[in-house]
Amino acid sequence: MTRMGVFIGSAPLEIDGLGPCAGVETPWGRASCAPLLLKDREHELVLLPRHGAEHEFAPHQINYRANVWLMHQLGVDHLVGSYTVGSVDPELAVGQLVVPHQLIDYTWGRDSTYDDELRHAEFADPYDAELIQLLVGADAAVYDGGVYGATQGPRLETAAEVVRLARDGCTLVGMTGMPEAILARELELSFAGLCLVVNPAAGVGDEVIDLAAIRAVAEQGGKQMIALLRRVVAGFSQR
Repeated sequence: MTRMGVFIGSAPLEIDGLGPCAGVETPWGRASCAPLLLKDREHELVLLPRHGAEHEFAPHQINYRANVWLMHQLGVDHLVGSYTVGSVDPELAVGQLVVPHQLIDYTWGRDSTYDDELRHAEFADPYDAELIQLLVGADAAVYDGGVYGATQGPRLETAAEVVRLARDGCTLVGMTGMPEAILARELELSFAGLCLVVNPAAGVGDEVIDLAAIRAVAEQGGKQMIALLRRVVAGFSQR
């Protein structure tokens, strides 16, 4: 049996038959909410909405250490962070699914290690190459590559900040991609990101950012993301 953990972001979770599979207490405090179990034949998806059951936690308020630790405690074989993002690269259209290969961290003040001692974790390639290929291989429409820029939030970025992100090499911008990736690395969990583009970032294109339109894209794209992840998990039967 393969068990894949998935952090759910702002895309709504509309799946029948889900039920809690664990509590929320960890040595690092309370996780965002109880994880939910989705069985797919002999394989399992463990889904944890990182913003909480009622979407009550802003990006900088999430207990990332507890969330990642809980997935580790539940024995997941792979861990995917799903994200709704803005496109810094104008070639990445709204509705596009993207699996990035790199990230740049612009966040601050977030607990980003389990180690009280000074430790320099190797992090040149923040995402697991094998898991990247499994995600990309599950859907030919998924864009393979790019750089996720993790900003502090909860506000959206200014147009000038997006220009800086582009200059730095970012192709996507979101608020929750770190410290999930480094915490997973410290626990030796196979981790990758799956991004849904819900809007052009500020100044990319001529349209004003519309939150209602973003929610509509997230609702439709969330279904695509779950379908893709179910195909990935089902594919383990043929490996």
